[in-house]
Amino acid sequence: MKKIYGSAEAALEGVLQDGILIAAGGFGLCGIPELLIGAIHKSGVKDLTIASNNCGVDGFGLGILLDSRQIRKMISSYVGENAEFMRQYLSGELELEFNPQGTLAERMRAGGAGIPGFYTKTGVGTVIAEGKEHKDFDGETYILERGLVADLAIVKGWKADESGNVVFRKTARNFNVPAAKCGRVCIVEVEEIVPTGSLDPDAIHLPGIYVHRLIQGAHEKRIEQRTTRKKETA
Repeated sequence: MKKIYGSAEAALEGVLQDGILIAAGGFGLCGIPELLIGAIHKSGVKDLTIASNNCGVDGFGLGILLDSRQIRKMISSYVGENAEFMRQYLSGELELEFNPQGTLAERMRAGGAGIPGFYTKTGVGTVIAEGKEHKDFDGETYILERGLVADLAIVKGWKADESGNVVFRKTARNFNVPAAKCGRVCIVEVEEIVPTGSLDPDAIHLPGIYVHRLIQGAHEKRIEQRTTRKKETA
């Protein structure tokens, strides 16, 4: 099966449509699939539900889809770096389903593993638990969370071989692996594609069986927050 495509637009062809659920890897601006996000923006699809730890920043990453009003709902853990996200949510323009970070990661992992639901203590006694099934195990109360299966997963890796086996670089792995596994179709963008067999099998983080389409490209890798200190003088 052909996995390598010439561009993000080509890789998304036949997959995008209004109203789909997209799982997006990344944490802040670290390890985000910026090329695929840009192509989704250009496509003009709308009413999207995005499952992602956060929604980029104003004007970059998933934030560009907020600016263009292409997102109807976010399933997220953190919204603090995006003023437009906050504005749309508080004004009722954007639906938001808050998930604790570990719960969101496990929902993606469970969906990819074919597990329809799991119990967790996280969120018990808070608004997160409202409307969810409660069950006691060994004297402790847990809530039922559903596994998440996305129509499309978009992921940013560091290096992949021609079969789609992917290596992530350090903390850029973050949500990318569980997001990739929960997508019915998974598209990965990487910085380098190497011949099959050239990667150390023990170094592979995402097996190619999960990857349906693959692109290579140059990335901006914008810094989310730059903190510096004054140069010390003698």
